[in-house]
Amino acid sequence: MTFQASMPAITPLIPENAPFSPEQRAWLNGFFAGFIAPQAGVAQPISTDAAGMSAAEDDDDAPWHDPAIPLDERMGLAAGKPLARRMMAAMAQQDCGQCGYNCQDYSKAIVVGDEARLNLCVPGGKETARKVKELAVEIGDEAKPAAEGAPAAAKPAESKEPARPGYARAAPAEVTFLGRRRLNKGESEKATYHIDFDLREAGIDYVVGDSFGLFPHNTPDLVDAVLEAIHVPHDFPMGDRSIAAVLATECSLGMAPDALFELMSYITGGERRAKAKAMSKGEDPDGDVATLDVLAVLEKFGPVRPDPEAFVEALDPLQPRLYSISSSHNATPGAVSLTVDHVRYQVGARTRRGVASSWLAERLEPGTKIKAYVQRAHNFALPASTEVPIIMVGPGTGVAPFRAFLHDRRAAKAKGGAWLFFGHQRRAADFFYEDEMEGFLGDGTLSKLSLAWSRDGAPKTYVQDKMREEGDELWSWIERGAHFYICGDAKRMASDVERTLCEVVSRKTGQDEASAKSFVASMKKNGRYQADVY
Repeated sequence: MTFQASMPAITPLIPENAPFSPEQRAWLNGFFAGFIAPQAGVAQPISTDAAGMSAAEDDDDAPWHDPAIPLDERMGLAAGKPLARRMMAAMAQQDCGQCGYNCQDYSKAIVVGDEARLNLCVPGGKETARKVKELAVEIGDEAKPAAEGAPAAAKPAESKEPARPGYARAAPAEVTFLGRRRLNKGESEKATYHIDFDLREAGIDYVVGDSFGLFPHNTPDLVDAVLEAIHVPHDFPMGDRSIAAVLATECSLGMAPDALFELMSYITGGERRAKAKAMSKGEDPDGDVATLDVLAVLEKFGPVRPDPEAFVEALDPLQPRLYSISSSHNATPGAVSLTVDHVRYQVGARTRRGVASSWLAERLEPGTKIKAYVQRAHNFALPASTEVPIIMVGPGTGVAPFRAFLHDRRAAKAKGGAWLFFGHQRRAADFFYEDEMEGFLGDGTLSKLSLAWSRDGAPKTYVQDKMREEGDELWSWIERGAHFYICGDAKRMASDVERTLCEVVSRKTGQDEASAKSFVASMKKNGRYQADVY
């Protein structure tokens, strides 16, 4: 389903009387728009590391910097590269900032010894942590001698000097939780919430495209169950705090780390010891390792009575969670909004819950003050010129930054045109911000709205299907210099959308697949193709 409003035309760059065929003219219009559009406003300044090399320049030889590429393929692409580059390839490639760095700078910081923690890459999970640990063995033999006399790696701002409160994970500010409202209607299979915070006392602001970092607490019931499983009282002292408080706020109780399996191998015997040792090395003797969180490990190898301090040391740190901001500071100063899926799923007889999403959806009370910070975006922002058209692809909660974009463009009275592809399961239940979208269409902030519903009939329809269906118009927007944005799942949706865009480019220009991919790559390089994926 598609809704459309008028959009101002943009003059093609190659005139009709130029000595080219229609296909060649279309190709050249789109190609040269890629060089001109960024002059109207590149998304973000390019950061420069301590060696004076920009992230963009350094990434020219980083073909693995794509979150859709599996780890083993990324490591293959990085084979033979210096250790810092191979370390970078082990990261999740999302530049999400949860670790306090981007992927490149986190890798450099580890190699030159500025960062000792090897398990900070949240989206990479155990797979990345294991590979980073494996690579870190080389640091003493290769990296440190090579780094002598070389410039230090770029560090996150908080390690260089005290950061302004509210703009780094190491220096959060205090914000106030205002409330939540459910976005799904009727009998939706999902529970998605619009979440509001008050920033006025914190004195922080943001730009659309930024993310909001929160420090969640584990569910009290899960903390209780873990303490019962290790036979330790809630008030057991850990420094100046109780073990219950430490587990609630500082330790990840999610997927079990290798160190926990190793601890189990020390305190169990016989066949269980052998299994725990194998699992600490990445093996999966019972085929269940992907389902084991901390409590499940204690149940699998129990009854156990580990030393409480050794148990806490074996756990990963509870990392902050980042959410794409779904509001505009220019439209609603002093406030920030998020769009959050409440994660719940069944494993055996127990319901597992997302740490941050459950905290936000179930337990935070209005008026509660929490610690939070703004994570500045890495190359994900509106063009500076409001005359540049934008195309946004954001199914599900991927709509979050695009709601922010539209509110910002409305506040700026943008004339460049905006097209949103949104999809979910069922229109009647899962059309997030439906009233707002109709309002954006009504006042011209949104020029076109294309909707895809995967459960409303056969065959299932996804956003990439709508792109393919409307390929003629999609290409005409790109030809006129539109910036293209994706937000959502990195492994499937984002790669499917990019593949579909390449198909559209190939079909409309008559170019082969390789040329179409090259064209999309040029869009990325020139800031016209940007992704916020997770």
